[in-house]
Amino acid sequence: MTPDRASEIEVVRAEKGHEPRIHRLLSEALGWQDDARHDALFRWKHEHNPFGASPAWVAVAGDELVGLRTFMSWEFQYGEANVRAVRAVDTATLPEYQGRGIFTRLTLAAVEALRAEGIDFVFNTPNDQSRPGYLKMGWKEVGRLTTVVRPTSLRALPRILRARRPAERWSHPSAAGAPAAEALSDRAVVDQLLSALGSSSRLRTRRSVEYLQWRYGWEELGYRAIAVSSDPTEGLALFRTRRRGPAVEASLCELLVPNGDLGIVRRLVRNVARAVEADHVIALSPPGLRGGLVPLPTVGPMLTWRALAMEEAPPRSAWALTLGDVELF
Repeated sequence: MTPDRASEIEVVRAEKGHEPRIHRLLSEALGWQDDARHDALFRWKHEHNPFGASPAWVAVAGDELVGLRTFMSWEFQYGEANVRAVRAVDTATLPEYQGRGIFTRLTLAAVEALRAEGIDFVFNTPNDQSRPGYLKMGWKEVGRLTTVVRPTSLRALPRILRARRPAERWSHPSAAGAPAAEALSDRAVVDQLLSALGSSSRLRTRRSVEYLQWRYGWEELGYRAIAVSSDPTEGLALFRTRRRGPAVEASLCELLVPNGDLGIVRRLVRNVARAVEADHVIALSPPGLRGGLVPLPTVGPMLTWRALAMEEAPPRSAWALTLGDVELF
């Protein structure tokens, strides 16, 4: 089959038998051949996620798999309710089939199927280049997530100002604190931290021991942990360092703090800033978070939303997303 016979391309739900061809497609379309970590990252996201395996759709031309669209399973707590969502993530189309509407067909087929299955909504943080395409397919802008930064020294400021570019995917080595997998290995400690977080009326990721161990425990991603004291149940910060242009930043991904105590939050921010060999600490800002962190207007990712079973998007003020919710996906 030739690429211009796009009407003969069939869009179907991905199945187990598609896996070898999916990984060949990703390798060819995205250039993963030279780094086996990409394939491992894909499996980590889509097969080991405690919220469930990712639903995916493929475009098939004859015996050839020419396109892929994955939606990562996710769950939120919204007051007392559990909310089922998916996030629009990985996509790939063979170069010779690009520009023929395959991405749109895959995405809209997924939207209809996921609505029928009772999924509440789709969310993601597309960049400026891809966002217009999503808006044409019915996505809505919820609002820009507030990014905050704390320089670790005055000497770092010139590098920070030149670092307006995407951060590297893989972590920069760090010896600060302890490996996150080690800090999260004691189930009793993590359970105690989670039970002490307190209730929230805002929309936040449904955290569990399994979720935290999955999200931050894979060694290849290099997450680290710092406690507020010798007792980790008093408060724990999860972060990683990576390069962003000429700067090294510490991405403050998760703050597990009993009852959201702002004094402990600020101490954790200071502890991370002092421990890391980085130019700055960066985070998404919940209400009241400061600790030397300064808002960066117009810099944060734009959150977008697509209605499925839930017809109205929660307002921007209802979302309580952390950097750990958005920085890798």
